[in-house]
Amino acid sequence: MSKSISIIAAVAKNNAIGKDNKLLWHIPEDLKRFKKLTSGHTIIMGKKTYESLPVKPLPGRLNVVITDDVSDIFPGCITAFSVEDAIFKSPDDECFIIGGGSVYRQFLPIAERLYITHIHKSFEGDTFFPEINYAEWSLVEESEIRYDEKNNLNFSFSIYKRVKPKIPTWKSQYQTRNHKPQNTNNK
Repeated sequence: MSKSISIIAAVAKNNAIGKDNKLLWHIPEDLKRFKKLTSGHTIIMGKKTYESLPVKPLPGRLNVVITDDVSDIFPGCITAFSVEDAIFKSPDDECFIIGGGSVYRQFLPIAERLYITHIHKSFEGDTFFPEINYAEWSLVEESEIRYDEKNNLNFSFSIYKRVKPKIPTWKSQYQTRNHKPQNTNNK
């Protein structure tokens, strides 16, 4: 079964996504979109993102948490120890990567879709979304600019699809480990 890797993130103009393990904004419309898109799917996150969640695990989704500490326990979640491990532990056709910065950087090269909420303002942050090479992506959907009165912010929703899908390294490594080459020599 081939899995589709999608990244979902709200990103400031300067690529900031968080500070002190907290979101920089709380836009109700963005949170509703996040819930609608990810419900019923696997969400993959790093340990710090998990720790920042107001509700653990996020309901209605299979939560996979990546950590490098084998003693970590995340009640109600699946624990993974690498990008490849997280992907293989997901039973869904589409997995959503929900952060943080390091996890986004690791998954961006193999992602096929980006669900980005563009925040039209720069923020001071300590966690940033990786630079996107837009030459590798096609904009397939874009909302009009919206305004959140509570936060005094303009924002918009965009969906990007990778122009030329890459063969993810995890797929080629998996195939190499688990499939022996056939001997075509008839000697």
